[in-house]
Amino acid sequence: MSSLGSPPVFRRPASRVRRATVGALVTSLAGSLLALAPATTAQAAPTLLSQGKTATASSTEGGAFSASAAVDGDLTGTRWASAWQDAQWIQVDLGSSATLSHAVLTWEAAYGKSYSIQASENGTDWRTVTTVSAGDGGTDNVTLSGTGRYIRMNGLTRATGYGFSLWEFQVFGTTGGTGPTLPGGGDLGPNVHVFDPATPGIQAKLDQVFQEQESAQFGSGRHAFLFKPGTYNGLNAQIGFYTQIAGLGLRPGDTTINGDVTVDAGWFNGNATQNFWRGAEGLTLNPVNGTDRWAVSQASSFRRMHVKGGLNLAPNGYGWASGGYIADSKIDGQIGNYSQQQWYTRESTIGGWSNSVWNQTFSGVEGAPATSFPEPRYTTLDTTPVSREKPYLYLDGNEYKVFAPAKRVNARGTSWANGAPQGESVPLSQFYVVKPGATAATINQALSQGLHLLFTPGVYHVDQTINVNRANTIVLGLGLATIIPDNGVTAMKVADVDGVRLAGFLIDAGPVNSPTLLELGPQNSSADHAANPTTVQDVYVRIGGAGAGKATTSVVVNSDDAIIDHTWVWRADHGEGVGWETNRADYGVRVNGDDVLATGLFVEHFNKYDVEWYGERGRTIFYQNEKAYDAPNQAAIQNGATKGYAAYRVDDSVNTHEAWGLGSYCNYNVDPNIRQDHGFKAPVKPGVKFHSLLVVSLGGMGHYNHVINDTGASTVPAGTSTVPSTVVSFP
Repeated sequence: MSSLGSPPVFRRPASRVRRATVGALVTSLAGSLLALAPATTAQAAPTLLSQGKTATASSTEGGAFSASAAVDGDLTGTRWASAWQDAQWIQVDLGSSATLSHAVLTWEAAYGKSYSIQASENGTDWRTVTTVSAGDGGTDNVTLSGTGRYIRMNGLTRATGYGFSLWEFQVFGTTGGTGPTLPGGGDLGPNVHVFDPATPGIQAKLDQVFQEQESAQFGSGRHAFLFKPGTYNGLNAQIGFYTQIAGLGLRPGDTTINGDVTVDAGWFNGNATQNFWRGAEGLTLNPVNGTDRWAVSQASSFRRMHVKGGLNLAPNGYGWASGGYIADSKIDGQIGNYSQQQWYTRESTIGGWSNSVWNQTFSGVEGAPATSFPEPRYTTLDTTPVSREKPYLYLDGNEYKVFAPAKRVNARGTSWANGAPQGESVPLSQFYVVKPGATAATINQALSQGLHLLFTPGVYHVDQTINVNRANTIVLGLGLATIIPDNGVTAMKVADVDGVRLAGFLIDAGPVNSPTLLELGPQNSSADHAANPTTVQDVYVRIGGAGAGKATTSVVVNSDDAIIDHTWVWRADHGEGVGWETNRADYGVRVNGDDVLATGLFVEHFNKYDVEWYGERGRTIFYQNEKAYDAPNQAAIQNGATKGYAAYRVDDSVNTHEAWGLGSYCNYNVDPNIRQDHGFKAPVKPGVKFHSLLVVSLGGMGHYNHVINDTGASTVPAGTSTVPSTVVSFP
């Protein structure tokens, strides 16, 4: 069950000492069988299907005994334990329907005297497969038949005064036996444009797509330009909405453009504050005039780029721009920030930086200015604590592969400075290449077969949740591939497993409210992923703008150790389907997992809290926020006795948290008299630390009374001047 709506009322307790064993494990029991309807005979030997999949339970004895512990493969180290009363259950989602063969239940001393095994296709309508009425503990190997996606141990009677307790709940069977096996690999579809240096008409194709995408802020076009290794002369690739340009080399130096990759704002009269949803990766540029122009705002990444010159982040005419992201890049010359209000740069090498405006944050950047907040407003960390670069498509000879970079600790500078980057290559043949028209059922079948996913540019409606249940699965989008959940489902859920990589796609809320849009791990996830974390990179979320959309909570992070590296989670303030209730979205990002790191966190305009943090030892490096412009009045955002909901709230239960470079802005243009008590809220504890915070009123449209809690000056004296109120450190 997702963590939804109101804040959770509990957090996982610290691991406790396991209670003493109350008896020896005894011989196994084979249960009697009540078969389901016959199913097509499987074509392969039964395999273990449940390990690492999403598991839930009716109750737990405590946080150390979560349901996921019974499907983690640890037969004697971790276990699920229920509350100390009868009629308890644990269930596992296999990810897709399977032909069942048997289940192995490894009981702890507190075992089930009577229980049933049940199966379901939807998690709601259950059928009894097997009933065990005289269980004696130990290991039960129970024969099953029929099919099911969800398998449940329904405990009826306990054998002891404790609860039901399983070291492991293993379900065996086969998938794919009732239909054809999906192929891996294949062509990349019509909206992936692959060039080599001899391709004719490259500039004409670039210009054609730019003409279509320049102002198509909420259009359905999606494109990726991929350049094979080599040298390209005299190009100016202007990059519009939902357009990605990338080199197909393993390193940026493999693909050189003697020319420019340009983002400007002529379509919006020189204002770049709406230049969203685009990206550039894996290229070396020799700009024609010595400086490349990349005037973007949110959801626009610049990764693995080498600019042999300068980089200008402002539009022609130096109008406004509002935030962007650079990672794993080398800029030989100076980066001209100019009018950029906020920016985050990670693990790069730069020749210099100009101007600070409100919030410029750096981690692991060679050549970055030193911390000088509040003036100039630079916040600089020597290294990034933990990172892992985004996976990317490349050519190994004539074969497409996806490179999955290795984790780095306390990194500084690019991952490719000293040669080939560290990591592993995965052939495209191990990916299901998703093309427009693919259904969620087909996508889930591919995942259950063990394939990774490569979404080609397009818009994908899904009528069921995409379930990523296998460790180390890669889900990579090209050209800002967009997933829209229908009928109020959650677009994607990731099990509490190691090393999943989500990258390069947009989740767009549908008109029927979804409880969540993206979930990392089920509620009460507890597995340790420090050695191989799940990463979320250039994954964006939108509610409204392209049409009415609703979601209670956009992103929920339950898994420990996850890394959120560059996301924009946006409740739309303009476009279609926009209004206080029309695109209702109460919560942006909720973090329940421990040791979660966010690098480049952009979250805006939610009806209540934009970010809530319940996990221990969380860290954020750079945060950009705008409160909901369209609040109709003060009463609409009244939070008990508090005026307004904080842009970033750390729960009072948290003992350790740290964040650097955070800004929140208000523009209450419906009722400029609205007051926010504070932009940030956190418990006052020695382990909770904030560095370089600011709040600012945009043109005097509403104001903040304080920056964090009751600390920091009001923005009221600044009037309409957009002068921030700052706090250097807290507490």
